Amino acid sequence: MHDLIIIGGGPTGINCAIEAQKAHLYYIILEKGVLINSIFHFPANMTFFSTSKNLEIANVPFISHSDKPTRREALEYYRRLMESYNLAIDFDVEVNAMNKVDGNYEITTSQETYHSKYVIVATGFYDKPNLMNVTGEKLPKVKHYYDEVHHYIRKKVLIVGGANSACDVALECWQKGADVTMAIRGPELYQKVKYWILPNIKNRIKEGSIKAYFNTKVKEINTKSVVLQTLDEEITIDNDYVLAMTGYSPNYELLDQLGIQIQDDKLRTPVFDENSLESNLPGVYLAGVLNGGLKTNRYFIENTRHHADVIVRNIELKESLA
Repeated sequence: MHDLIIIGGGPTGINCAIEAQKAHLYYIILEKGVLINSIFHFPANMTFFSTSKNLEIANVPFISHSDKPTRREALEYYRRLMESYNLAIDFDVEVNAMNKVDGNYEITTSQETYHSKYVIVATGFYDKPNLMNVTGEKLPKVKHYYDEVHHYIRKKVLIVGGANSACDVALECWQKGADVTMAIRGPELYQKVKYWILPNIKNRIKEGSIKAYFNTKVKEINTKSVVLQTLDEEITIDNDYVLAMTGYSPNYELLDQLGIQIQDDKLRTPVFDENSLESNLPGVYLAGVLNGGLKTNRYFIENTRHHADVIVRNIELKESLA
């Protein structure tokens, strides 16, 4: 029987665990993958848009070689936090359901059953890619996570999307010798693409080094080709790989299994109290970027770091009044 179960072992989950430990709560983190699973699946050479100082949690300095840290540096930083605080984490444990039993929460997982008085859901959104829902999307050549460029040298690569990730991936693949085409749903690139990336990708498209189809959707994916649908016509292009940089969304299936209500709005925002971060379920809290729903550019590590303190203080208040 735990005081607190934290679902998700990302930066927010780690932060919540550290605050719980400071408050002498008997807690455990349940992580379905590896430590900070979302960052682990970032591109191998990715550099954060945020500074290392803005990614710090628990007042522990994050030292990086430059102002903006790399994925590798972030993996090491959070690993050291886990070890320094000797955090209680069960890895490879996927939560399947949650029920109220005798006033407490019973959480069923892929490994065993856990019991707790309080629960924090900090599952983020990076584990669930937005699918294109087209024929051929399940082919091995289609990837929703970009790893590293070496696979795509001298290959015909279609990048789907026009935001930060798509532009980053398109430029890196082109620089290393891939034949790059972009399929962009809107009439232009996302105008909030990183300021040092946007002029570069625009110039590569303008000069024809990177081919780009705007107002275009992927209609069908075949073993050696892709069918694109523009406003005017259907185009078939030769293709070796499709990198679908179409964004990600919260795991709504899991939220439904847990009993977390979703607001009836376009953003599908989870229901929670703005002051305490408590969900519609008493004693169950929502933390981190998950709280933004489909608006995945609303919350980041840096502007949700206070969530851990807010939730643990609320738990302490509940306990003092019990």
